[in-house]
Amino acid sequence: MSLLKKLFGGGGSSAPEPKSETHNGFTITPTPIREGARFRISALIEKDGKTHTLIRADVLEDLNTANEASVNKARQMIDEQGERLFG
Repeated sequence: MSLLKKLFGGGGSSAPEPKSETHNGFTITPTPIREGARFRISALIEKDGKTHTLIRADVLEDLNTANEASVNKARQMIDEQGERLFG
């Protein structure tokens, strides 16, 4: 049955919604960008109504791995730059 769903587009999306998390007062939401069969690392970083979109050159084969890598890169940027991300 799942083969038929794949062939004819039924069943909706199999990818779970990315989960936001908080790191040092910043909210991180992974937003990997699909590029063919791969995913570019990307995340939305927010704090106090300010936002920063992180996009990296790295591309990964798996969506879950890209989500994890996006959050990890965002954490690293927050640790290195803090509030300077928005300025």
